[in-house]
Amino acid sequence: MSTPQAPGGAASLEIDLADEAATKALGASLAAVLFPGAALCLYGPLGAGKSTLARALVRALTSPEEEVPSPTFTLVQFYEAAEFPLAHFDLYRLEDPDEAYEIGLLEALEDGAALIEWPQRLEGRLPPHRLDVEISPVLDDTAGEARRVRITPFGAFKERKLEL
Repeated sequence: MSTPQAPGGAASLEIDLADEAATKALGASLAAVLFPGAALCLYGPLGAGKSTLARALVRALTSPEEEVPSPTFTLVQFYEAAEFPLAHFDLYRLEDPDEAYEIGLLEALEDGAALIEWPQRLEGRLPPHRLDVEISPVLDDTAGEARRVRITPFGAFKERKLEL
Protein backbone atom coordinates (compact mmCIF):
# COMPACT_ATOMS: atom_id res chain seq x y z
CA MET A 1 0.00 0.00 0.00
CA SER A 2 2.84 2.46 0.70
CA THR A 3 6.48 2.96 0.03
CA PRO A 4 8.81 2.86 3.03
CA GLN A 5 10.48 5.98 4.35
CA ALA A 6 13.95 6.68 3.08
CA PRO A 7 16.74 5.93 5.56
CA GLY A 8 17.89 8.78 7.75
CA GLY A 9 14.89 11.04 7.65
CA ALA A 10 11.31 11.87 7.08
CA ALA A 11 10.83 11.39 3.37
CA SER A 12 7.51 11.56 1.64
CA LEU A 13 5.29 8.52 1.89
CA GLU A 14 3.36 7.46 -1.22
CA ILE A 15 0.13 5.51 -0.96
CA ASP A 16 -2.18 4.14 -3.64
CA LEU A 17 -5.87 4.10 -2.72
CA ALA A 18 -8.08 1.78 -4.76
CA ASP A 19 -11.43 3.30 -3.91
CA GLU A 20 -13.46 5.56 -1.61
CA ALA A 21 -13.29 3.01 1.23
CA ALA A 22 -9.49 3.17 1.12
CA THR A 23 -9.64 6.99 1.18
CA LYS A 24 -11.85 6.84 4.27
CA ALA A 25 -9.50 4.34 5.92
CA LEU A 26 -6.57 6.69 5.32
CA GLY A 27 -8.55 9.54 6.90
CA ALA A 28 -9.12 7.43 10.02
CA SER A 29 -5.43 6.48 10.14
CA LEU A 30 -4.35 10.11 9.85
CA ALA A 31 -6.68 11.04 12.72
CA ALA A 32 -4.63 8.78 14.98
CA VAL A 33 -1.40 10.72 14.36
CA LEU A 34 -2.76 14.23 15.02
CA PHE A 35 -1.91 16.08 18.23
CA PRO A 36 -2.53 19.58 19.63
CA GLY A 37 -0.58 22.12 17.60
CA ALA A 38 -0.54 19.91 14.49
CA ALA A 39 -2.10 20.55 11.11
CA LEU A 40 -3.07 18.27 8.28
CA CYS A 41 -2.90 20.18 4.98
CA LEU A 42 -4.94 18.67 2.14
CA TYR A 43 -3.89 19.47 -1.43
CA GLY A 44 -5.56 18.34 -4.64
CA PRO A 45 -7.86 19.45 -7.43
CA LEU A 46 -11.62 19.69 -7.06
CA GLY A 47 -13.04 16.18 -6.85
CA ALA A 48 -9.78 14.60 -5.70
CA GLY A 49 -11.25 13.22 -2.47
CA LYS A 50 -10.18 15.87 0.07
CA SER A 51 -13.68 16.12 1.55
CA THR A 52 -14.06 12.33 1.76
CA LEU A 53 -10.76 12.03 3.62
CA ALA A 54 -11.63 15.02 5.86
CA ARG A 55 -15.04 13.57 6.84
CA ALA A 56 -13.48 10.23 7.74
CA LEU A 57 -10.82 11.96 9.84
CA VAL A 58 -13.36 14.09 11.72
CA ARG A 59 -15.61 11.08 12.35
CA ALA A 60 -12.65 9.05 13.61
CA LEU A 61 -11.90 11.77 16.19
CA THR A 62 -15.53 12.45 17.18
CA SER A 63 -18.15 9.82 16.37
CA PRO A 64 -19.18 7.82 13.28
CA GLU A 65 -22.49 9.71 13.22
CA GLU A 66 -20.93 13.19 13.36
CA GLU A 67 -22.44 15.59 10.83
CA VAL A 68 -19.48 16.90 8.81
CA PRO A 69 -20.59 19.61 6.39
CA SER A 70 -18.05 21.08 4.01
CA PRO A 71 -16.84 24.42 5.40
CA THR A 72 -16.61 25.89 1.88
CA PHE A 73 -18.98 28.75 2.69
CA THR A 74 -18.48 29.04 6.45
CA LEU A 75 -14.68 28.69 5.98
CA VAL A 76 -14.29 26.81 9.27
CA GLN A 77 -16.11 24.19 11.34
CA PHE A 78 -15.17 23.33 14.91
CA TYR A 79 -15.44 19.88 16.51
CA GLU A 80 -14.92 18.66 20.06
CA ALA A 81 -12.89 15.50 19.74
CA ALA A 82 -12.25 13.25 22.73
CA GLU A 83 -8.67 14.39 23.33
CA PHE A 84 -8.50 17.89 21.79
CA PRO A 85 -10.57 20.27 19.67
CA LEU A 86 -10.34 20.03 15.89
CA ALA A 87 -10.91 22.88 13.44
CA HIS A 88 -11.66 22.08 9.79
CA PHE A 89 -10.74 24.96 7.48
CA ASP A 90 -11.63 25.21 3.79
CA LEU A 91 -9.60 28.10 2.39
CA TYR A 92 -10.77 27.79 -1.23
CA ARG A 93 -12.61 31.13 -1.17
CA LEU A 94 -9.87 33.10 0.62
CA GLU A 95 -8.32 35.97 -1.25
CA ASP A 96 -5.74 36.98 1.36
CA PRO A 97 -3.75 34.63 3.65
CA ASP A 98 -4.44 36.94 6.60
CA GLU A 99 -8.12 35.94 6.41
CA ALA A 100 -7.23 32.46 7.70
CA TYR A 101 -5.69 33.97 10.78
CA GLU A 102 -8.67 36.32 11.21
CA ILE A 103 -11.01 33.31 11.39
CA GLY A 104 -8.93 31.59 14.06
CA LEU A 105 -6.20 29.41 12.54
CA LEU A 106 -3.60 30.30 15.18
CA GLU A 107 -6.09 29.87 18.02
CA ALA A 108 -7.16 26.50 16.64
CA LEU A 109 -3.55 25.31 16.72
CA GLU A 110 -3.00 26.64 20.25
CA ASP A 111 -5.91 24.61 21.62
CA GLY A 112 -6.05 21.64 19.28
CA ALA A 113 -5.38 20.48 15.74
CA ALA A 114 -6.37 21.84 12.35
CA LEU A 115 -7.45 20.18 9.14
CA ILE A 116 -6.82 22.59 6.25
CA GLU A 117 -8.20 22.17 2.73
CA TRP A 118 -6.61 24.41 0.06
CA PRO A 119 -3.58 25.34 2.22
CA GLN A 120 -1.87 26.89 -0.81
CA ARG A 121 -4.11 29.91 -0.12
CA LEU A 122 -1.84 30.61 2.87
CA GLU A 123 0.94 31.47 0.40
CA GLY A 124 3.67 29.65 2.30
CA ARG A 125 2.55 30.75 5.79
CA LEU A 126 1.87 27.15 6.79
CA PRO A 127 1.87 25.75 10.32
CA PRO A 128 5.31 24.35 11.22
CA HIS A 129 4.06 20.99 12.59
CA ARG A 130 2.10 19.52 9.75
CA LEU A 131 1.54 16.72 7.31
CA ASP A 132 1.08 17.82 3.72
CA VAL A 133 -1.29 15.38 2.04
CA GLU A 134 -1.45 15.63 -1.75
CA ILE A 135 -4.31 13.68 -3.32
CA SER A 136 -4.42 13.02 -7.06
CA PRO A 137 -6.95 11.04 -9.07
CA VAL A 138 -5.41 8.14 -10.99
CA LEU A 139 -6.11 9.02 -14.60
CA ASP A 140 -6.11 5.48 -16.01
CA ASP A 141 -8.64 4.22 -13.43
CA THR A 142 -11.78 3.32 -15.39
CA ALA A 143 -13.97 3.36 -12.25
CA GLY A 144 -12.74 6.84 -11.32
CA GLU A 145 -12.20 5.98 -7.65
CA ALA A 146 -8.45 5.32 -7.43
CA ARG A 147 -6.25 7.97 -5.85
CA ARG A 148 -2.53 8.41 -5.34
CA VAL A 149 -1.50 10.17 -2.14
CA ARG A 150 1.83 11.69 -1.13
CA ILE A 151 2.28 12.54 2.55
CA THR A 152 5.16 14.80 3.55
CA PRO A 153 5.98 15.47 7.22
CA PHE A 154 7.21 18.77 8.64
CA GLY A 155 8.24 19.90 12.12
CA ALA A 156 7.44 17.44 14.89
CA PHE A 157 6.07 14.94 12.35
CA LYS A 158 9.60 14.38 11.03
CA GLU A 159 10.48 12.78 14.38
CA ARG A 160 7.45 10.50 14.43
CA LYS A 161 7.10 7.17 12.70
CA LEU A 162 3.91 7.23 10.65
CA GLU A 163 1.99 3.94 10.83
CA LEU A 164 -0.51 4.30 8.02
